[in-house]
Amino acid sequence: MTSRLQTASRIGMGCWAIGGPFWCGDIAAGYSGADDVESLRAIHAAWDHGIRVFDTSAVYGAGHSERLLGEALARRSDAVIVSKFGHSIDAATRQLTGPRFDPAYVRWSVEQSLRRLDRDHIDVMLLHLNDLPVNDAESAFEALEALVAAGVIGSYGWSTDFPASAAAMAHRLGFSTVQHSMNLFFDAPSMCRVATERGLTQLIRSPLGMGILTGKFDDGRVVPGGDVRASPADWQGYFDAGRPRADLARQMAAVGELLTVGGRTLAQGALCWLLAKGSGILPIPGAKSAAQAAENAGAMAFGPLPEAVMLEVESILQRPPEGLPRAR
Repeated sequence: MTSRLQTASRIGMGCWAIGGPFWCGDIAAGYSGADDVESLRAIHAAWDHGIRVFDTSAVYGAGHSERLLGEALARRSDAVIVSKFGHSIDAATRQLTGPRFDPAYVRWSVEQSLRRLDRDHIDVMLLHLNDLPVNDAESAFEALEALVAAGVIGSYGWSTDFPASAAAMAHRLGFSTVQHSMNLFFDAPSMCRVATERGLTQLIRSPLGMGILTGKFDDGRVVPGGDVRASPADWQGYFDAGRPRADLARQMAAVGELLTVGGRTLAQGALCWLLAKGSGILPIPGAKSAAQAAENAGAMAFGPLPEAVMLEVESILQRPPEGLPRAR
C-alpha cells in the first residue's frame, strides 16, 4: 500500500528526544536536556527547511512529544504524522508499565494520540513492540485495518528490526511502512531487501547513531545521567558509560572526510549516505534545537552521496557480519 510518506520529504524529524524523560524502573528511556520552547522552535525550523514528516509515539515523554507536535503543527494540515502504540505508560510517573496490543487498547491508544496531536487523522500508525511474535501481533493489525477503513488512520506498519515480521504482515492491505534501525554502523541489508521486495516505505530510526555521527561527542563530552544514552548497552547499543563506543568512534573517524564531501557536515553526510541507499528510505533524525533541525534538513539539498564516495566508504568501514536479527 502506498502512503503519504512516499510523496513527502526525503528526510523526516524524529520526535523521541523532544518528549523529555520517561523511565523503565530506574533505567532512563528518554533523552535529557529537552526544552519545550526550543523543541517548538525545532519543529518550526524543520518545517521551514522543507521537512514534512514527523515521527512520534504515545510513549515519548508519556505523550508529551505528541502534545508538542499538536501545538506546533496545528495549522499544518499537510504535515505527515507517524505515531506508535504498544508500550503502556503511567503518565503521572512517566513509568513504562508493560506492553499492550489487544484490539481495545489499540483503538484507545489511537484515540488518545489523536487527542494529543489535536487531529482527526493520523497518516501512519506503527506497532512499537520490536520483537513481538507475529502470531501475537495479528489482532493488533486487524484493529488497525478497521481504523483504516473508518478513515481514522491512513495506513499502518511495524517498528521492528526483524525482517520476517515485516514480511509476514506486508500482504495486508493497509500495511505500508516498516521502521527500523540503519546507519553507517549497521547497514540492515536483510530488512532493506524485504522492504524493497514488498514495496514498503522504510522509516530509518537512529540514522545518526543517537548522535555519534554528528561529531558532537568528539570533544570528550559525556551523556548525563537520566538520558537513554547513559543506560545499559542492551537499551541503546551506541554508548558505553555515557561515552561513544570506542569501536564506533574509530569507524566514524575513518570515514569522516568522505562524509563531508561537497561541504556537507558530518551529520548531513551520514544522512546522505542513507539517501543513497534507495528511494524508499526515509531517515528520521531527531532534533532538540532549531539549529539541529535545520542542519538535518539541509541534507536534502545536497542529496545522496556520489556513487564513488559510497564505494570508498564501503572499502574503509569494517562492519561485523549482519548476524541474526535482534532488536536495535
